[in-house]
Amino acid sequence: MSEVKKVIDKEAIGQIALSIRTLSMDAIQKANSGHPGLPLGCAELGATIFAEILSYYPEDPDWIDRDRFILSAGHGSMLLYSLLHLSGYELSIDDLKNFRQLGSNTPGHPEYGRTPGVETTTGPLGQGVSNAVGMAIAEKMLSARFNTDTHKIIDHFTYVLASDGDMMEGVTAESVSLAGHLGLGKLILYYDSNSITIEGSTDLAFSEDVAQRFKGYNWHVQKGSAYDIQGIITMTENAKEEKTKPSLIILDSIIAKGAAHMEGSHKSHGAPLGDKEIGDTKKVLGVPEDSSFFVHPGAYDYFKNRKKSQKQRYDGWKEQFNAWKKANPELSHLWNQFFGPVDLTGLVSPEFKQGDALATRSASGQVINAIAPVVPNFIGGSADLSPSNNTSIKNAEDFLHNSPHGRIMHFGIREHAMGGIMNGMALHGGIRPFGATFLIFSDYMRPAIRLASLMKLPVIYVFTHDSVYVGEDGPTHQPVEQLTALRIIPNLLVLRPGDAQETFLAWKMALQHKDGPTALILTRQNLEVYKKDDTQWKENITRGAYIVKDTKQNPDLVMIASGSEVNLALSAASKRPDLSIRVISVLSQSRFLKQTKEFKDTLLPPEAKRICIEAGIGMSWEKFTRESDQIISIEHFGDSGPGEKVADYCGMNEEAVLKAIDNIS
Repeated sequence: MSEVKKVIDKEAIGQIALSIRTLSMDAIQKANSGHPGLPLGCAELGATIFAEILSYYPEDPDWIDRDRFILSAGHGSMLLYSLLHLSGYELSIDDLKNFRQLGSNTPGHPEYGRTPGVETTTGPLGQGVSNAVGMAIAEKMLSARFNTDTHKIIDHFTYVLASDGDMMEGVTAESVSLAGHLGLGKLILYYDSNSITIEGSTDLAFSEDVAQRFKGYNWHVQKGSAYDIQGIITMTENAKEEKTKPSLIILDSIIAKGAAHMEGSHKSHGAPLGDKEIGDTKKVLGVPEDSSFFVHPGAYDYFKNRKKSQKQRYDGWKEQFNAWKKANPELSHLWNQFFGPVDLTGLVSPEFKQGDALATRSASGQVINAIAPVVPNFIGGSADLSPSNNTSIKNAEDFLHNSPHGRIMHFGIREHAMGGIMNGMALHGGIRPFGATFLIFSDYMRPAIRLASLMKLPVIYVFTHDSVYVGEDGPTHQPVEQLTALRIIPNLLVLRPGDAQETFLAWKMALQHKDGPTALILTRQNLEVYKKDDTQWKENITRGAYIVKDTKQNPDLVMIASGSEVNLALSAASKRPDLSIRVISVLSQSRFLKQTKEFKDTLLPPEAKRICIEAGIGMSWEKFTRESDQIISIEHFGDSGPGEKVADYCGMNEEAVLKAIDNIS
C-alpha cells in the first residue's frame, strides 16, 4: 500500500464541493426536475477526482490518452455538469441554467456526443459500469499493441462512479465478473454507498456484503469515507499500484449531504429540494440566500491554475507521440488503420458459387476471416457460442489477462454485459468491436443495443439461429418476435441476408455503417446460393432490396422475403410458371423504406399483387403490403422438433406459399 501523502489544497476542494452543491441545487430547482441527492452527497468526491486524480485536458475532450470518468449513476448528472463547467470544458453557466430543457447541452441524464466531456450515455443503471469495463479492455488492448519500451502513448485509467442501484443491477455483476477475470488493473470503481434508493433505505431490498462479492470477483477492495479527501487520494494511489486487479473503493456517504433538513432522506433522491430547503441550506453552507448559481471564486481559480499543468502533460504527450511515430513507422501506419476510417480496399469475398448450400452463419464465419487481415482493429467474440456463431478468427490469440495482444474476446455467458462492454470499447476509440449470440438472446442485450443506437456507435451484433428452423431446442430457443423487435429500434441497421453472397455484402455494409450499430441476422440451416437476375444487385442491395428473380413482362405478383424465406419464395415461384412472379430479397427493411418512390416502385410496381414471407412476426411487413396483399408469417411460438417439421407446423412451407398465391391471384 502507498504511504505517500500527496499535498492537496483541501480548501480549494471544499470550495469546488460547495460550488457543486449550489449549482446542482439551483439547476434542479429551476428545472423543477432532477436528482439532487447524489450531487450533494458526492460533491467532495467529485471535486477530488477532477481536481487531484483525473488526467484530462478540457481544450481537447477527445484526447486519446485522457483518463475516462464515467458517471454510471447518471441520474446524478448535475454533479458531472457542474464539474465539467468548473474545470473548463465548453459548458457555460447558461447551459447549467438550461438543465433538462429541450435541446440543451445539459439533458436529464448524460448523453454522449451532446456535452463535451461526457464519455458515455448513462442513466439505465449498471450500463456505465459495463461501458467502463469495455473502455478498460480497449486501453489494455491498445497499450499492448502500440506502447514500446521507449514510449508509452496509451497509458491511462478508467474511473467510474456507481451507486447502490448500480450494484443491484445484474449487468454490473456480469461486467465486473469479467473485469476481475481479465485482471483489468487500470479500472477503478468508486462506490457511492449511501444506503438509499427511491423507496427508502436499502435495507428494504439489499443486504449483501458488496466488499466480499467483489473480492470473490478478483477485485482489489478498499473502504473509506466520501468526505475524507486525503483518504480518497491515498486509496486511489493504492488502486493504481495494483496492476493485476481492478479496484473497488467503497465510500460511505450521505445522500444530499449539506442539505438543511433533507440530508440523509430518500426524498432528496429524485425531486428538487424546494425553495425553502434551498434557502435554509444556503444559510448552513454560508452562501448568500439570494444568490443564484453561486460559484466560489476559488473554484474557478483552482481549475484555471490546474489547466497549466494539464497543458504541460498534454503537450508532453504530443511530443512523445510524435517521437514515437518517427521511431516506429510501421506502428504509426497501424495506428492510422486503428484510428482512421475503415478501409476495405483489400477485402475480397470468399468464393461462394451459385448452387452452393451453406448456412449464412457459416458464410459469415468465412467473411469474418476475410475481414480480419484487412481490418486489424476488428476485434470481438461470442457469449460462449463461438463454435455455433462461427466467430473465431483463425490464427489469432485469445484476449486474456496474460495475452493483451489477443483479438478474440470470450465474453462468457454474459450477453447483457457483452452489449455494454462492446459499447465501451467503441466509445474508447480505436476498436471496431463485434459480439455474437443466438438471436433469441438479443433480448438479454436489448438495453445495451438501445443505448448503442442512441449513441450511434458502430458496433456489430452477430445473431445466429434466426428462426424456428433452430428446431429441437424448442420454443425457448426459437426466435419469433425478436427480429421485428430489433427493427423498431431507431438507428439500428438490421440485415438479414438470404444466402452466402448476400452475407458478404451485409458484412461490408456493417463495417461501413457509421451512424449506429448493425445486427446481422443469420441462419443455422443451409441455404442455397441463388442466381440473381438483377445485374446491379451488389449496388442495389445496399439500398435495402433488389430483384432476385425477374419476369420478362410486368409482374402479376411480387413475392417479398428476407433471409431463408427467399429460397422458399424462389422454390414456390418455380412451381407456378403460368404466373409472372418476381421475387425480391429485402436485406434491410429500413434502408429500402428510405429510398425514393421511384426506386421502390421499380421493385414493387403498384399494380402488382404482393406476398411477404418471413419466419417470424409479420408486423414489420405491413409497410410493404396493402389490404389486398398477404403476409405469410408466424404469429405464435414454435414447438420442439426437427427444424423442417417445426417450420411445416408453423406454416413456413411451399404448400402455404402456393395456397397464398392461389388466394391472391
